Amino acid sequence: MNTAWIYLIIAGLCEIGWAIGLKYTEGFTKLWPTIITVVIMILSFVLLAQAMRTLPVGTAYASWTGIGAVGTAILGMILFNEPKDVIRLVCIGLIIAGVLGLKFLAKE
Repeated sequence: MNTAWIYLIIAGLCEIGWAIGLKYTEGFTKLWPTIITVVIMILSFVLLAQAMRTLPVGTAYASWTGIGAVGTAILGMILFNEPKDVIRLVCIGLIIAGVLGLKFLAKE
């Protein structure tokens, strides 16, 4: 795996962190959760920008949002008792398939 994809995966994990962090900021009314969330947001964007230096913008952005969406949905189920119905899990699986397709099937 090349460096750009490593940056992209870490950026996606940071996206999960800041998306979940938004819940804990309670509308940016809690100081420390807000500070932590903003720092993770900045890190996520910096890493995404680094990945885009070599990856196509469409591939990088779609993969970044896909990683973030899947991770946030799964953590939402775990942390916030969000629905875990079959159709939701199938849709998450489709996002995963799309990200993997972009990684392994698309020409860079």
